[in-house]
Amino acid sequence: MPAPTVVRHAPGKLFVAGEYAVVEPGNPAILVAVDRQVTVRASPGAGPQVVIRSDLSPEPVRLRWHEGRLSGDTHQAAYVAAAVQTVGSLLAERGLGPPGLELSVSSRLHERGRKYGLGSSGAVTVATVAAVAAAAGLELSRQARYRLALLATAAIDAKSSGGDVAASTWGGWILYRAPDRAFVTDLARRVGLERALAAPWPGFEVRRLPPPAGLAFEVGWTGEPASTTALVSGLHRRPWRGTAAHRRFVESTGECVRAAAGALESGDRAELLAQIRRARGQLARLDQEVGLGIFTPKLTALCDMAEAAGGAAKPSGAGGGDCGIALLDAAAPREIDEVRQRWAAAGVLPLPVGPALEGIEE
Repeated sequence: MPAPTVVRHAPGKLFVAGEYAVVEPGNPAILVAVDRQVTVRASPGAGPQVVIRSDLSPEPVRLRWHEGRLSGDTHQAAYVAAAVQTVGSLLAERGLGPPGLELSVSSRLHERGRKYGLGSSGAVTVATVAAVAAAAGLELSRQARYRLALLATAAIDAKSSGGDVAASTWGGWILYRAPDRAFVTDLARRVGLERALAAPWPGFEVRRLPPPAGLAFEVGWTGEPASTTALVSGLHRRPWRGTAAHRRFVESTGECVRAAAGALESGDRAELLAQIRRARGQLARLDQEVGLGIFTPKLTALCDMAEAAGGAAKPSGAGGGDCGIALLDAAAPREIDEVRQRWAAAGVLPLPVGPALEGIEE
């Protein structure tokens, strides 16, 4: 009998606090997984081929294994190909041949081909690692799947914090500290994936957090796709990085994230709202000092309207478009509905998304 198709789902994510500072190893951020997913189906393929079909690409991507490496044009499916390559390398270390695969990718993190900014790259990487590993008969722990997915992501974007990968892997609300990606990438190159998966990763931490008590989590989409990679790379190219202002931003952001995590753990609603407003102010100062374009008119309107209703709001992620988040009084449904209506009038689409309690699913 032919081997069955393996299906894995991974949720998207939103940043709650800690953007930009989290790219430095060991600095904390808070993220929440969302209940929209990427689905990857893996079936046995013919020979040394990997065929990737996606609802975001009109044509299938056809790759071939050659001397342990995937060859072919991976541009349309870079993160999927990197995930397959990483799992294939682990199989090779265990004396197993590269898998011939038929992969099918579908995403609820996009709208008519346009991304919402919900961490689709991280989600598709996590789902692909899990699907390919399962199809090959590998039993991997949650942390091993995260580590493989982070290494795959780092092969494409070395500056990515991996927060999206962690949120897609663990689900729920998490406090996350990024490992030193240069160190772990070099470690895997020097000692192999098997040993790198078992070794300590400096700076890395994931801790589950409780959801906010008495607060509704609202998401607004600006309809303006933004590139996190371009914005973070732009910050790294500027002379601001390494200055006293940069150190102050990283330190104050870390203090804010730790205070927000403490407020979540203690159920202190007022303190959590204060820290989300503080996080907005820190991003605004960064934007003024560096001129990245984090705050667009729509993101500013989203935040102002939520705060006028007594809540707290900020851009989620790198800004420049994509989504903003708001925390509003859950016991005031009329006020929540009014905020949504004001967002819509300002060109911000209220997204019907909520937290995903679990990460990667079978």
